[in-house]
Amino acid sequence: MNSRFFSPWEPLRRAWRDWRQADGLPSVAAELPPQDMARVEKFMDECLEARHGEVSARQHAATLGELYLTLNDSGRRHFLAILVHRYPIERTRVRRAAALLAADEDEQAFFEQAQALRKALVPPRQKLLRQFNALPQGVKFLIDMRSDLLRFLVDAPELKDLDDDLQQLLATWFDVGFLEMERITWQSPAALLEKLMAYEAVHAIDSWRELHHRLESDRHCYAFFHPVMPDEPLIFIEVALVKGLAPSIQVLLDEALPEIDLKEADTAIFYSISNTQTGLKGISFGPFLIKRVVDSLQTSLPNLKTFATLSPMPGFRRWLENLLQEEDAANDGENPLAEALAKAAERLGVAPTLAAVIDDPRWPNTPEIADVLKEPLLVLGARYLHQRRNRDLAPLDPVARFHLGNGARIEQINWLGDTSAKGMREACGLMVNYLYRRDEMAENIEAYAIDKQIAAASRVRSLMREEGGGRGPLNGIKRLLSPGRSSENL
Repeated sequence: MNSRFFSPWEPLRRAWRDWRQADGLPSVAAELPPQDMARVEKFMDECLEARHGEVSARQHAATLGELYLTLNDSGRRHFLAILVHRYPIERTRVRRAAALLAADEDEQAFFEQAQALRKALVPPRQKLLRQFNALPQGVKFLIDMRSDLLRFLVDAPELKDLDDDLQQLLATWFDVGFLEMERITWQSPAALLEKLMAYEAVHAIDSWRELHHRLESDRHCYAFFHPVMPDEPLIFIEVALVKGLAPSIQVLLDEALPEIDLKEADTAIFYSISNTQTGLKGISFGPFLIKRVVDSLQTSLPNLKTFATLSPMPGFRRWLENLLQEEDAANDGENPLAEALAKAAERLGVAPTLAAVIDDPRWPNTPEIADVLKEPLLVLGARYLHQRRNRDLAPLDPVARFHLGNGARIEQINWLGDTSAKGMREACGLMVNYLYRRDEMAENIEAYAIDKQIAAASRVRSLMREEGGGRGPLNGIKRLLSPGRSSENL
């Protein structure tokens, strides 16, 4: 998230000053050294014991929460480590409950012991975490705490149990049945519009003018909100109402083009889906939001017949670079892409490498160079979208996994669909349309769930034929990209 717009922590600190204990925060160093960890443990114990009732327990929780916000990364890791190591599942209690459950033959006693076992399986730290639920913006605090935790997991895998607890709690609280969909317009509160600009993760919004263009009559934006966080979008989707499939993001976002008459629009293009809360990772909202938006648009604009995306291919270039390295090492045949890069490099006066050519801003606007690169990149783009991971045979591309799992099909790969620096850096300028057809979605979802089948239009499948558009076999690259070969490392 772009911090130039707002700080996510300050509203929490303001909200809790009236809740925490009157004697103030305990004095601890920002890195929470061992001598200070004991003081934090004492507060946690008192919070769990709730000797003076639930209000007192939540006062302790507010104190702990505000204390957490004063810590640096090292201190926060120590804080979270306390929760993991001091308040885990009580194994002795679980074993005792399990033994009593196994021994009981009386039906009523069996259900009582089953209930006791369920309670024993809940670690004490979960009870402590639940205390934040009743505090102002307490749920938001837990989401942001998990965002920290996900960063720390890279170097501190021992925190995984706590992450499981937090994800379980948040998944329960953020069940899609609790979420409310709202359309965001230019008349929405300024604070919300600022967050929209900050959270946009696909196509950056660099000015208020750009934001206004994305909220005009033929551009819609919808978001999911939770009742306990009415000012925080959880996920939002941006939609353009157009004629036919949109092949280019630069045209779709061109502010100079006039607005289209909504009665003439026949296609809704979903061109940006952004999850806003890192701490809710692993909790799926996107498929439900897409369905709700489609239902809403079909009701309000029955002339819309096509629902599709204009999506990035974020890992294509990295995959391609690794592929070229393997091909160079194999050295066993012609390489159409390498030949195309050599021709393009000669005309540009740069080194004959993918990086040197693709990062040169001149080539997209030089037709004779772009034409040389077009066919091999489109062929390899189709191959990339069909490439699979080793561990589960799901598509390598994360955006493909999302849309194919929701029942869409790969409809069209777009040449020079995104000529921005980011588009070149991630996908050599390619973008892809995923098409959502109601009469195919259920079958596609089932086929993908069972066999990881990849639904694709004939125009995409034709790119993968042995003959590269009539110009000869792909030789070495074709061998490296054979359908039975996984490429998780690419």
